[in-house]
Amino acid sequence: MTFPYKLVATDLDGTLLRGDDTVSERTREALVAATEAGAAHIIVTGRAVPWTRHILDDLGYEGLAVCGQGAQVYHAGEHKLLTSLTLDRQLAGLALSKIEAEVGPLHLAASRDGLDGEVLVGPGYQVQEGPLPYLFVDDATEMWTAPLNKVYIQHPELDDDALAFAARAAVGSLVDVVMAGAGVVEILPLGLSKATGLSLAARRLGVKAADTIAFGDMPNDIPMFGWAHHGVAMANAHEDLKAVAHEITASNDDDGIAVVLEDLLRSAPVQ
Repeated sequence: MTFPYKLVATDLDGTLLRGDDTVSERTREALVAATEAGAAHIIVTGRAVPWTRHILDDLGYEGLAVCGQGAQVYHAGEHKLLTSLTLDRQLAGLALSKIEAEVGPLHLAASRDGLDGEVLVGPGYQVQEGPLPYLFVDDATEMWTAPLNKVYIQHPELDDDALAFAARAAVGSLVDVVMAGAGVVEILPLGLSKATGLSLAARRLGVKAADTIAFGDMPNDIPMFGWAHHGVAMANAHEDLKAVAHEITASNDDDGIAVVLEDLLRSAPVQ
């Protein structure tokens, strides 16, 4: 059997993971079948390594993963960071001041760099319920005392799309701003995206963009879709991502990744 892609890139939240943060048996089996047919599987997530590692271990995943919106390339089998890009904290501080000048005070959180980097949460920042660990700090200035991958911002009144739009307009070319999920608007190093991280990981595997199919659900997946040969949006995806997708599949809770991979496996020629 000849599978048409050498690389299957999957986002994590809202894509590979179901609403209960598990990966279905059907999706696991479809990914195993795709890899047995010659494709590599790479998880490409906005989560930094400390928030991703337990999922990779549960999957028995030993390959490369792109974490932190592309900032980190992580070798799951060796539990080792291969690349890590940090946010210039001086530029980030300037960007935040420009955003607050336009929209008023923000609530902040920050992801520290490294294999064990904590997520620090400042006053007023609303953390989503779940198992992911974080450290609350009374004084937001504590966030700036060590290297960071990203800063999270929330606004007491603006919704995610409005905040991301206003932030992009305010920061100009200082940093990048992405909306990565419900309540998750992030400030990143300029030029960083899932596409940059995925291209680094793919190069290590000797795989090209033309050989890649990518799955996602949020606007932060748009650069990855632009890089990959074929972008598949989940049924639950943000409308901005659906607008640039080559294909729309079933939702994450309805095994959308498996639906596409099974169809490709059925149609793959047998050698």
